[in-house]
Amino acid sequence: MRILVADSLESSAVAALEATGHTCTINPDLSGDTLPDHIGDHEALIVRSTKVTASTIAAGKALTLVVRAGAGTNTIDVAAATEAGVVVTNVPGRNAAAVAELAFGLMLAIDRRIPDGVIEMRAGHWDKKGMSKGARGLADASLGIVGLGSIGLAVAQRAKAFGMKVSALQRPGRSPESQARITDLGIDLLDSLPNLAAAVDILSLHIPAGPSTAGIVDRETVEAMRPGAILINTSRADVVDSEALLVALNEGRVRAGLDVFPDEPGSGKADWTSPLSTHPAVVGTHHIGASTEQAQLAVAEGVVDVVAGFVTGTPIHVVNPAALPGGTTG
Repeated sequence: MRILVADSLESSAVAALEATGHTCTINPDLSGDTLPDHIGDHEALIVRSTKVTASTIAAGKALTLVVRAGAGTNTIDVAAATEAGVVVTNVPGRNAAAVAELAFGLMLAIDRRIPDGVIEMRAGHWDKKGMSKGARGLADASLGIVGLGSIGLAVAQRAKAFGMKVSALQRPGRSPESQARITDLGIDLLDSLPNLAAAVDILSLHIPAGPSTAGIVDRETVEAMRPGAILINTSRADVVDSEALLVALNEGRVRAGLDVFPDEPGSGKADWTSPLSTHPAVVGTHHIGASTEQAQLAVAEGVVDVVAGFVTGTPIHVVNPAALPGGTTG
């Protein structure tokens, strides 16, 4: 296949793809706006954060496969791809440990005021007295996890090692394997998101973006959070009502650790600020949840597996089965 890689991808994956006869064009500087002009006669497209719009799908006359080198596919116009018969796949679960680690990094950074301490230290200020105030500690703290997929379960596992009490949402249709993990980890299940928010010291979000999750952490949920509680979001920005969160932050009722923002730049580098990113009650990172060497190597291996499955007629991780002949996955 002729493959366009429109984002950074581990060289090991490119080498593996080329070793099996594929031709790879590497252009990590493309954006959603410039991608339509470069899709050309490529049969497959590999992206991480680069947006794949309906214009790109329409311009890709030979395009049959789009691979999201990660889990979420909200940056891809899946409906347009399905209509055009273009299969969209992802690589779920490979970055679970990396995202879970960042979630805990944000929790610790907020609780122990690590960013504030670094800023003061670099400015030449020693303030042991001030920086010793306000830290609760994570041991015996209660953590609510929204979304018990591979990442949510990885967070729960680490929370238990910290001695935290873990709760999540009751949801029908969980697999026996997931239910067994929930039982093994001793996760308490509550019946609603506001009730979960009211019951915990930290609420951590690990759900995909989509119509059913847009704004799911709404004003009611934010207002239900305990005074001084922490909201962690390493999933997608649009699952949170950002205006409701901003009100709570301004009132000093909650703090937040955010790796995603509703208006974050679509490119790797940009001059940018926002009310959330610059808020003193927010510890923010640059949408880097999956950006560890371990995670990127694992995702790269997953990309190779996805392309191999598609070529051999046994596609895996297809998010739009209707685009497949017969509408089924292998």
